[in-house]
Amino acid sequence: MPRKRLVITTRSPLETKTLGRMLGEVLSGGETILLEGPLGAGKTVLVQGIAKGVGYEGPVQSPSFVLERVHKGRLILRHLDLYRLTGEEAMEAGLLEEPDPSTVLVIEWARRAEGLLLWTMRIEIEFLASSPEERRIVIEPAGLKWGEKAKHVLEKFRGELAQSTGP
Repeated sequence: MPRKRLVITTRSPLETKTLGRMLGEVLSGGETILLEGPLGAGKTVLVQGIAKGVGYEGPVQSPSFVLERVHKGRLILRHLDLYRLTGEEAMEAGLLEEPDPSTVLVIEWARRAEGLLLWTMRIEIEFLASSPEERRIVIEPAGLKWGEKAKHVLEKFRGELAQSTGP
């Protein structure tokens, strides 16, 4: 049975970060989020929002050169970047351990580890030709529970956008 894909467009990095924050707020620990998209699409911007949503208030930078950054809030956020690794190399380095109940694992360039771990949701960020700031974000939840949570987040996000743009 094909998984349901939820699609939303953000019009700015701030909106992408806000969507990430809302996703982070519904995380409870033990989740793995796979991120895909071209260079500069906004993967790290989305993670900045997720970090805020799990209670981390500090700066969030791409872990491209250090491979992993850990941020502690109400949950621990392990932020990985596999751009320079194969999935096997990441596994050998101990980076792809399943998260414990107090941890959320977010992986940029996750296709490099395809099939090596279970995931909660897969998120793809794409550029839109209509504006350099707009992004098409496709969320693919792993199951019904996460499908409902993601749908709720998107409805809340759209509601906030409608209020902020007003009549």
